[in-house]
Amino acid sequence: MVAWEPLHGGGLSEVVRLRLGSGKYVVAKSGPHPEREGRMLRALAEAGAKVPLPIASGPTVLVLEDLGVGTGASEQSWCGLGTNLRALHAPQGDRYGWDEDYAFGKVRIHNGWSCAWSDFWFEKRLAADIAALPTDIARRLEELEFRIREIVPEHPPPSLLHGDLWSGNAHFTANCGAYLIDPASYYGDAEVDLAMLTLFGTPPRPFWEAYGPLDEGWKQRRCVYQLWPALVHLRLFGAGYRSLVESLMAAVEP
Repeated sequence: MVAWEPLHGGGLSEVVRLRLGSGKYVVAKSGPHPEREGRMLRALAEAGAKVPLPIASGPTVLVLEDLGVGTGASEQSWCGLGTNLRALHAPQGDRYGWDEDYAFGKVRIHNGWSCAWSDFWFEKRLAADIAALPTDIARRLEELEFRIREIVPEHPPPSLLHGDLWSGNAHFTANCGAYLIDPASYYGDAEVDLAMLTLFGTPPRPFWEAYGPLDEGWKQRRCVYQLWPALVHLRLFGAGYRSLVESLMAAVEP
């Protein structure tokens, strides 16, 4: 290595671009489970998604292909993201889940496998660490279990998910490329990725036109799928996310 510069890596990891003696650039990223993230990226790449390819990994760092400096998203790049995500979401699994646990910072992501998606979503996502939630939120979540299981389909097609697809984890390049970074992958309902992508904003029309139509009832399911990342944000960043959690719970109630 002859030079390095910090890159934006969100609030849960450190990311730097390294220039090697050969003149080649790579990206190094810390995280809770670098080797597991590398395996997720390889799985996404094998499924046809555009991702930074892993080069090496160890207990504390993941070394990745350098995609270059990110740019603002054009209509063409949003269209590319929609096309790539639709291809990624083509059903490939036969169960729901993943064979390794993962983490968002201090928040553990419980995986394992389930034959019923509604079981996985409630037990491995929403209520997996219910004791870590504020008491009133936990009690309200327990009261909503039956309603949530009514809304969440039991056997949707098991799609390979990015798993944390907020807009900051879509990397757009100057040549209109659209890449997925920082995955937390598992197999589940494809609408989970779309729910996360719309939690803090809405992609423009070219994305939706490229991705294609959604099944009836998607608006109600989206609230249930957005509830889990809202709960994660509440645990990671505090009471500023309480109102988001409460509004999503209210939207789920009959």
